[in-house]
Amino acid sequence: MNNWNDDKVFAGWDTPLEVLRYAVVQSNYEGRTVPKSLADRVAALDDDADQMNFGAIDLLYKEVDALPVDPEFPYLQPNSLEEIRAERPEGPRQLGSLDDNELLDKLHGAWTGRAAGCALGKPVEAMGIRGQAGKSGRDAIRDYLKNRDDWPLDDYFSGAHAGDDYTLYCPQSQRENIAFMEADDDIHYTLIGLSVLETYGPDFVWRDVARTWNLSIPYNYICTAETQAILNYNNAVPRRTPSDWVTPEYTSMHRNPYREWIGAQIRADAWGYVCAGNPELAAEFAYRDACWTHRANGIYGEMMFAAIIAAAFVLSSPVELVQIGLSEIPKHCKLAEACRAALVKMPQCENFEVYMDWVQEHYGDLHGVHTVNNALVVIGSLIFGETDFHQSICRAVEGGWDTDCNGATSGSIVGAAAGTSGIRSKLVAPLNDVIKPMVVGFQETTMTELAERTLKVHHKILRE
Repeated sequence: MNNWNDDKVFAGWDTPLEVLRYAVVQSNYEGRTVPKSLADRVAALDDDADQMNFGAIDLLYKEVDALPVDPEFPYLQPNSLEEIRAERPEGPRQLGSLDDNELLDKLHGAWTGRAAGCALGKPVEAMGIRGQAGKSGRDAIRDYLKNRDDWPLDDYFSGAHAGDDYTLYCPQSQRENIAFMEADDDIHYTLIGLSVLETYGPDFVWRDVARTWNLSIPYNYICTAETQAILNYNNAVPRRTPSDWVTPEYTSMHRNPYREWIGAQIRADAWGYVCAGNPELAAEFAYRDACWTHRANGIYGEMMFAAIIAAAFVLSSPVELVQIGLSEIPKHCKLAEACRAALVKMPQCENFEVYMDWVQEHYGDLHGVHTVNNALVVIGSLIFGETDFHQSICRAVEGGWDTDCNGATSGSIVGAAAGTSGIRSKLVAPLNDVIKPMVVGFQETTMTELAERTLKVHHKILRE
């Protein structure tokens, strides 16, 4: 980790210069326009000679941080739960309930869908984000599959050679080897959410989440905004009492240009599971989890998908599910604007590929692990997949960018809607119902056991 000193901490995954450059992009995205003169000074820093030039970088970073929001910025993007709720549209805050047998089946389906979608996308995550040889990630994935006569995506990726230059990752998640869900952050955070609720109950606060991370998960399995937030949390000064030595504003903002990336969005699932049928409470739990690592659309992504997952236990219409998710976030934020535009565009597109061409055209300038573009992949996978378990997960991974995240989120939703009794997919059997994560207390577990534990927490929430 690149710890500079107690109050100037940079993320361990990127150099300080890379963090600064991301900060310029993020500042512009949130309406704090970076003047050309300042942008030029950042651009003038040398990739090699200045990548660890802390003195110059810190001065420039402070200038970026001090920039005001443009008064003409057209979005209302609050960060407190009260203000978020004041800006959300009308929506059904609670839906129906399920009997225990049906809910247990659907919880098992949700855990299974998350694991299957994550495993399906895991070998091509890097390819989906970065692409290859001038191709977008989506095009690279398509080429890889076509070269092996596997297009459209219908099964786990094969590691078979086909005379091309593509590299597949994560051999334990490839078709030839897969026998369980291997360790992955998209699974870890769902397990951690369950652990937080088992330990602290429904009155948990964000510090309980941070404490659980410190006790449960190796740092090399934490990325981008999460890396910076936990560094900020553990390095915060002054250290006086647990109630005042650090705030969510500090942990989510300080040297954290990833604050509207996908990291919180992939942590939505546990809150949706335990709040089955109660999208408003799921979104509130998601807010508590997201507020210390993310801001604005980074928070909203987790809230929206937690609400969608909670609703999917009761409803299966993909458009209705998306509308319920949108009803829990500010109506004038960038994520809501993009999702509404996508809902208008999708009926005009003959298939998912045409829709993704539109997404790429309008949102392809965002980083490959940004909240907004990846959210559009997921909602597109649900609608064009018609919430069918197999088709929706496959489309989510075909969409590129953060493939394991999108496959996992789509899988949670369609798995909750179908339940294990309604799943018809060749993606399920190879996992053998087993997850082998790198989370203390969950070194090896089954999706059956996780569904049972989740049901117990659901009942605890209903009681309390």
